[in-house]
Amino acid sequence: MSATRWCLAVGVVLGIVLAFGGWFAFLVTILFGLVGLLVGMAADGKLDMAGMFGRASSR
Repeated sequence: MSATRWCLAVGVVLGIVLAFGGWFAFLVTILFGLVGLLVGMAADGKLDMAGMFGRASSR
C-alpha cells in the first residue's frame, strides 16, 4: 500500500473520529497514532531507542 493511500486512510479515520467523537476523542486518537508511529519506527529499526534513553554505543 502506498504512502498516499495510508495517509488518505488515516485522514478519513481522523475525520470520522472528529465528526462523531468531538475534539477530545480527536486529540486522543492523534496521541495514540503518534505512539503507534513511534512503536512502528522502533520495530522497523528506524528509531534508535538506546540512543534516546541510554548511552550511545559509539562515541
